[in-house]
Amino acid sequence: MPRVTVTVKDHIASVTLTRPEKRNAVDDEMLEALIDAGAQLSASDARAVVLSGAGAGFCAGIDISGLGGMIGQDIEALMMPRTHGQGTTNHWQEAAMVWHRLEIPVIAALHGVCFGAGLQIALGADIRIAAPDTQLAVMEMKWGIVPDMGGMVLLPRLVRSDVLRRLVYTATPVDAAQAERWGLVTEVAEDPLAAALSLAGEIAGKGPRAIRAAKALVSVAEQEDEATVLMAESRAQAGLIGQPEQMEVIAAQMARRPARFD
Repeated sequence: MPRVTVTVKDHIASVTLTRPEKRNAVDDEMLEALIDAGAQLSASDARAVVLSGAGAGFCAGIDISGLGGMIGQDIEALMMPRTHGQGTTNHWQEAAMVWHRLEIPVIAALHGVCFGAGLQIALGADIRIAAPDTQLAVMEMKWGIVPDMGGMVLLPRLVRSDVLRRLVYTATPVDAAQAERWGLVTEVAEDPLAAALSLAGEIAGKGPRAIRAAKALVSVAEQEDEATVLMAESRAQAGLIGQPEQMEVIAAQMARRPARFD
């Protein structure tokens, strides 16, 4: 069975981690499969992505059995090459950051465990919906290491500094309710996959160009200064107003019907 499956239906992509016998633990094969899935979807007609895990949990983190293969190797040489993301990420980082950079919204549906590498992959999503019994942890300190899959880019945008430090220093799991209060989780739902698919359907019904412009604009707003953000707003809006897609949105609103973009 492949480590990751990808299907697209009605412009909604479902990306599923499919190593349930290992609680979807991340190995090199899964890393490459995640990166390939992101590249595949960037060239597809998908308008939203739902990221989930098969079996009892979303992802238990790194496959510890694979770490033995690093003994005796030049670890710096393994970690430092920037071969993805226009030379900004190594392959571990790219498995999470590819979802952050994808031009369409990504929703992660979490259940069971979401530890370490699994949490960092989920952090790459725009939105995280978790089952009430989900346990989440920045688990790397348990193994004497630090988050290294983009977590230190993404976590500071979601949680306060003191919360970030507690999560990183202790590796202690938190439940979904606490994660929601701290900002790790967007919302808690009894059936997170169903909730994620429903939200993806809502997003897929919006103007595709406008949604992509919105995601890009949010990214600018999170990182840049006021003047840069204001200019980005203006440019994005100028590229949307009066275009056929926006005219269809207006016509659909006036006629009280779904917009048609195909």
